[in-house]
Amino acid sequence: MARSIKKGPYIDQSILEKISRVKPGSAGIIKTWARNSTISPEMIGYAFGVHNGKDFIEVRVTEDMVGHRLGEFSMTRKFTAHGGKMQRELEAKKKAAEIAAVQQEKAQEK
Repeated sequence: MARSIKKGPYIDQSILEKISRVKPGSAGIIKTWARNSTISPEMIGYAFGVHNGKDFIEVRVTEDMVGHRLGEFSMTRKFTAHGGKMQRELEAKKKAAEIAAVQQEKAQEK
């Protein structure tokens, strides 16, 4: 459910304090556990390390992200490919085709 308009967007206070200490575009990242904080226009250009339960995922804030939550850009589940034996066979064929294409290019260069 969306937050009430009269309350305004939720932005964790510690994030605002950390932003005031760091320059935008600097090399460091701002670590945070506040996945529910809304991205505001003041955050554009900063890099956040958003905790996903195990690691900190680096999120660089752009204009398109304003209004979304930090947690939307730090996935908590790791996707592993579907399939088993058939999928491995398809991937092996694809890799063999790529290797053959590279070898053909090398042969044409000579």
